[in-house]
Amino acid sequence: MIADVLTETAGRMERAVEAAKEDFSTVRTGRANPQLFQKLNVEYYGTPTPLAQLASLNNPEARTIIVTPYDKSALKAIEQAIRDMPNLGANPTNDGNIIRVTMPELTQDRRKEYVKLVRSKGEDAKVHVRGIRRKAKDELDALKSEVGEDDLVRAEKDLDALTRSHVDAIDEALKRKEAELLEV
Repeated sequence: MIADVLTETAGRMERAVEAAKEDFSTVRTGRANPQLFQKLNVEYYGTPTPLAQLASLNNPEARTIIVTPYDKSALKAIEQAIRDMPNLGANPTNDGNIIRVTMPELTQDRRKEYVKLVRSKGEDAKVHVRGIRRKAKDELDALKSEVGEDDLVRAEKDLDALTRSHVDAIDEALKRKEAELLEV
C-alpha cells in the first residue's frame, strides 16, 4: 500500500515537472520559436481552439514565424489572438494568406522581466509539487492503522527525498531557462 502511494506520487510529481518545463518553453528568448504559440487558443466559431489545430507554424528566419491557416476564414481570429497574447511584444502582419510574426529584439529590461516571469512560474511549479507531497502525506497518515509506525516513518523519508529531487529538477530547468534568457 505504501509503495502504491509513493509510485502514484512520483508519477504526479514527474508530470508537474514536465508541465513546468513546458511552461518555461512558452516564454520567449532571443530567437523566435513555434513553441511560443503552444498554449495559444484562438476563438474559432465560438470555441477556443489550439492554434496548432488551425494553422501550420514555421520558422524561416531567427526572429520570424510564419503562420499559415488551414482555413482562410480563421485568419483574422488567429491574428487577433496573437496580438492579444501576453508577454509576446510582437505585432503580426496579415497579407490575406499568411500571418507573419516578427519578434522584436529583446532589450536587457525585457530579458529581466522574462526572468522574473520564469521564476514566478518555477515557484508555482514547486508549490504544486509540495501540494502533491501534502496529499501523499495525508494518504500515508490514513494508512497508520494498517501498517507499522516504522514503515510509515521510512515512507515519509522516501516521500521527502522524492519531493526534494523533483523540486531540484524544477530548479535546474529554471537555471537553464534563466541562462538562455540572459544570453545576448
